[in-house]
Amino acid sequence: MSKVEDFLTQEEEQEIVEAIRVAEKNTSGEIRVHIEKHTSIDSFKRAMEVFHLLKMDETELKNGVLIYLAVKDKHFVICGDKGINDLVPDDFWDCTRDVMAKNFKEGHYKQGLIDGILRAGEQLQKYFPYQEGDTNELSNEISKGE
Repeated sequence: MSKVEDFLTQEEEQEIVEAIRVAEKNTSGEIRVHIEKHTSIDSFKRAMEVFHLLKMDETELKNGVLIYLAVKDKHFVICGDKGINDLVPDDFWDCTRDVMAKNFKEGHYKQGLIDGILRAGEQLQKYFPYQEGDTNELSNEISKGE
């Protein structure tokens, strides 16, 4: 599949949004998913651009996590802001990437995203537990590029 609109069904998108809601329920951290067809630059650089465009670097505790996918390129990147990256083990994103990649290779894109989201949520909960009065700083909806 190469078209962003065809990558996930509407129902699958809603299941992913629900996974984000569940993952964020016990943490002050923020998780976003961004899907686009293709990037003409390095995937990590593009993910960092999207991170900034989505204002994920503006959360109070610098604890946003972005899962970025370039569908046609078959690339994905998981990136966290400074607050979370300073606390999680060095190999954390690699382990999360491996869990997601296994699902993706089997064609289970929705499940790969959900597993990555829930794993990120567990770490965010450990290091950034929900505090009374925490607000959802960023949308849980999947953002899409071209």
